[in-house]
Amino acid sequence: MKRRQWHQETAIGFVSTRFAGTDGVSLETAKWADILTRFGFECFYFAGESDRPPERSYVVEEAHFDHPDIRAVHADLFDDYIRSPKTSRAIQRLSQFLKRHLYRFVRTFGIRLLIVENALSLPMNVPLGLALTELIAETNQRTIAHHHDFYWERHRYALSAAMDYLRAAFPPALPSICHVVINSFAAQQLALRTGNGSVLIPNAMDFDTPPPEPDAYAVALRPELGIAADEFLLLQPTRIVPRKRIEHAIELARRLDAPCVLVISHEAGDEGHAYEAYLRQYARLVGVRVLFASDRIHYDRGLTADGRKIFSLADAYQQANLVTYPSLVEGFGNAFLETIYYRRPIVMSTYEIFKTDIQPKGFRVIGFDEFIDDNTVREARAVLYDPNRAKEMVDHNYELGRRYYSYRALERRLATLVDQCLGA
Repeated sequence: MKRRQWHQETAIGFVSTRFAGTDGVSLETAKWADILTRFGFECFYFAGESDRPPERSYVVEEAHFDHPDIRAVHADLFDDYIRSPKTSRAIQRLSQFLKRHLYRFVRTFGIRLLIVENALSLPMNVPLGLALTELIAETNQRTIAHHHDFYWERHRYALSAAMDYLRAAFPPALPSICHVVINSFAAQQLALRTGNGSVLIPNAMDFDTPPPEPDAYAVALRPELGIAADEFLLLQPTRIVPRKRIEHAIELARRLDAPCVLVISHEAGDEGHAYEAYLRQYARLVGVRVLFASDRIHYDRGLTADGRKIFSLADAYQQANLVTYPSLVEGFGNAFLETIYYRRPIVMSTYEIFKTDIQPKGFRVIGFDEFIDDNTVREARAVLYDPNRAKEMVDHNYELGRRYYSYRALERRLATLVDQCLGA
């Protein structure tokens, strides 16, 4: 795309709780940064954890949702309707501390445009959201607030002693902020609840650059994980959190009546480990082999501390026979796009955003609503045992992905957005 007339040395500062690993926010940030770099911008990162270039990262541990002080205030804010004065004081102290560092980040790298990734929509770190809101209000800093999830979409934030903070900063209504959402329902709810207008930019993949054929390293994934050549690999490419409903994937594996292994690629994340313990027990009860493989599957290849191969998420997709995606709720569905990109058939819940924003475009999936039924099992068996049927499905989906969710489409939308925010 032809570059717009932006300043030659415009620096963009991405801000979030973390930029690391295979979570959707980190992955989408990398895509935006890739395209913005092509436009000629310099990209820098403020977070509690960052796997981006160190010389471009400003890491403050208290910005991470998993910092002990942040966990402590979060526990008191979202356990009942009353918070302690100690928690209020801690939030004030932490927000001022983080604001000082945000000011330094902006000055150090000469940031002209902030892009806040979910830190002004999901209150995983309330002090960080308050700090960002104050900085933007005090400086009129040009900001894109990229909202992947909102607190009102998550059951765990329903019981709250933080409503004053949520109304102030999740998200704030400030004139220098351009709000971006990833689905149409989020745009409607944002306007209804806060009065903020927004721009809809769905997630994207580089469909114009197909993935390379699996190499010897990728092929080694199955034997390295102990998966036999005659076993089907079912891939669950999500974090282990209750809204992913991974028990449905385990049930499907049991009912297929075929030799198969369910591989879960991600770790439990920010919602504790009770659900993982339940899944392990459930898998034992129904007799399904489940591999919790977050220690062996990362975003990029590498080696474990004891020298074993770490495979990329791309390797896992390309070795999978079928992808399972039984989520109850998704902001958009990064795993869906990845499945389409790597040309894999998918068994998935037809969650609300899929029904309203994605399905009408004509994608072919093995879908179900509340539970796995006999038809779901039959269709899954059919694509596993009929390669031609599977190929027809995945090729059709890839072409639709290229039409609607390519980097070219994202480039056009980002160029218009940056023009709007920078006044070009």
